[in-house]
Amino acid sequence: MIRVENIIKSYSQKVILDIEELDFTKGEICGIVGNNGAGKTTLFSLILDLIKADKGLVYSKESIVSKSEEWKPYTGSYINESFTIDFLTPEEYFEFIAELYNWNKGTLSSFLMQFEELFNGEILGTRKYIRDLSMGNQKKTGIIAALIGDPEIIILDEPFANLDPTTQNRLKQLITDIKTPDKTILISSHDLNHVHDTSDRIVVLEKGKIVSDIQKSESSLAELKSYFQV
Repeated sequence: MIRVENIIKSYSQKVILDIEELDFTKGEICGIVGNNGAGKTTLFSLILDLIKADKGLVYSKESIVSKSEEWKPYTGSYINESFTIDFLTPEEYFEFIAELYNWNKGTLSSFLMQFEELFNGEILGTRKYIRDLSMGNQKKTGIIAALIGDPEIIILDEPFANLDPTTQNRLKQLITDIKTPDKTILISSHDLNHVHDTSDRIVVLEKGKIVSDIQKSESSLAELKSYFQV
């Protein structure tokens, strides 16, 4: 589904990401973990063509993301609050995204009903602009917007940050519920437990390089905690 080949990205002559080969396959949820500066957000930004690599290519299906836009209609993502239009209300923003996928209001309304528990009465009907929501509610708005259009590829950077424990658990359930054999879901997080709970596979980055790539097993969480000495 996604293939990273010989990618190098640097800033001010400091290499931030250096990956020779990395594949994400259809049907898997892959967690990306690492300390601050490991290159997680840089990797996602390259996959989404938000930044340019110094060297190498990223493929989405058969398309080179930096040379084609064919991958955009089947890709949903949320990196940070800049991915929303903060002078809109959540309803206006959802409607804007839905129109891009030719969803009518009935389809959007049915879709949003699934997330009433996650919204917890704090997103819809508040008459607030997105910028006036709490950081957690801005994130929830962005994540759900990323799912509109039923994308085949979903990329979520630090989805659990700034969320209360109840919402974190609801989001974990949501991520596992939307998994299908046709979807590829990538998530990053500093929380090893949340990543392990939701992922089939975990890639560990350290200073821009892959230091571990493991399938979830009975021992994998202990392996991760041992590496980070948690």
